[in-house]
Amino acid sequence: MASFIIRRLIASIFVLFAATFLMYLLVSVSGDPLEDLRQSNAPNKAELMEARTKLLNLDVAPPLRYFLWLGGIFRGDFGISIQNQSVNALLGNAITSTLTLVTTATVVAIVLGITVGIVSALRQYTGFDYGVTLMSFLFFSLPIFWVAVLLKQYGAIQMNNWLSDPVISVPVIIGVALVMGLIWMSLLGGKAKRRLIVFGVSAVATGVVLAALSVTKWFADPQIGIVVYAFLAVGIAFGVTAISVGLRNRKALYASLIVAAIGIALYFPMMNSLLNGMTMLSFLLYAAATLVVSGVIGWFMGKPDRGPVVRTTMITGFLVAAFIALDKYMSYWAAYSASSRVRGRPIATVGASTPGLGGNFWVQGIDLFTHLLLPTIAIILISFASYTRYSRASLLEVMNQDYIRTARAKGLTQRTVVVRHAFRNALIPITTIIAFDIGALIGGAVITEKVFGWTGMGSLFVNALALHDPNPVMAFFVVTGTLAVIFNLIADLVYAALDPRIKVG
Repeated sequence: MASFIIRRLIASIFVLFAATFLMYLLVSVSGDPLEDLRQSNAPNKAELMEARTKLLNLDVAPPLRYFLWLGGIFRGDFGISIQNQSVNALLGNAITSTLTLVTTATVVAIVLGITVGIVSALRQYTGFDYGVTLMSFLFFSLPIFWVAVLLKQYGAIQMNNWLSDPVISVPVIIGVALVMGLIWMSLLGGKAKRRLIVFGVSAVATGVVLAALSVTKWFADPQIGIVVYAFLAVGIAFGVTAISVGLRNRKALYASLIVAAIGIALYFPMMNSLLNGMTMLSFLLYAAATLVVSGVIGWFMGKPDRGPVVRTTMITGFLVAAFIALDKYMSYWAAYSASSRVRGRPIATVGASTPGLGGNFWVQGIDLFTHLLLPTIAIILISFASYTRYSRASLLEVMNQDYIRTARAKGLTQRTVVVRHAFRNALIPITTIIAFDIGALIGGAVITEKVFGWTGMGSLFVNALALHDPNPVMAFFVVTGTLAVIFNLIADLVYAALDPRIKVG
């Protein structure tokens, strides 16, 4: 495998050299970096043109100028923009902004899209499957700029108006309850009697919850509370165990319940003292400690087959701790919304942060969330459709293979057949899509960034093209090209990990 990676990296380096050389020549002939100065009426126009010519080495032929630029790349210097700004600084700010936006949207879209696609495949030709298919094609066909504008109007402006008095009307409660009833009925399936029972129970439960949230005006000052948190922690333990190893594995179930019990016991100490004065470093240390403690519990409880139990307890611990962190964030929502900079309109429409907001770690986290919310939803809606369709088609193809029929003939449960045999092989074609998408998204969601006022990689590239500024364009190309090569290499390695029949060599 090491020799394969080395060969791929060497070949990729030559490809990048050739690609950057061609790209540099194309950028050089695409426009004149002195165009704005030529049209200027400044009295010192000649001096300004001469200074920019020397700054960008425009008096050197483009093929030779490429090697001057390449020498700077080897020193870690992407050069200077035509506005005499360091491209390294511009690139650093753009990458940070894009990674903040794209990472969240991509992870959520992948997890949600694959999950819904798999469930849709397992419920083939049901109402749920038809509904998911309809929504997938609808989202896929929507233009992103139109979706972004609608989100700003209804997800921000109208939502902020509603948050000033968050009362849910009776027709909305009834409508949402009926929709949730239909979703759960289609999802769980079964005979007509069972489906009607599921529909009634889920619709009534949804209506009761929405009515309670409306009466208490929960959205004005949200919180989870110890009672709801306890139910969530126990439910997470059962749910993660059922999906990961099955409820028949009592060691995994008991270990997960122990992790949930520890989370419940630490709820008040964490909320009232341990999470105060939080910094990013301490937050990461708490997260690492959670995974370590959960893994240790799984290790001691899981003998002799420790691996699946450790995996189950670590996932349980992560989710249980995440809800404590979520509740802590919620405790600062009212203060954030009422601050002088936000003024009761917390859902942001432009930018990546609120200027001059201040506040502690939790307030800053809420501010980041409110600015990420709408652009993340816009990207998710478009990406979700493709991941759903690909995962559904891939799983359906795998479920018709001979080894799946053999696994069922051996008497394995449906969960074991799907999770251990079908799902792993169904991920192989999806890995290719994910690798290409991540490499492309790092290049920036140009339209989304423009609509929501994010200064990311896409904006850097478009603005540099408009100004005929070669160095930022080349910096963008180097970063995105390198990431595309890296993620394609990772995809090849993931193939071998998912399917033992594939040999990397």
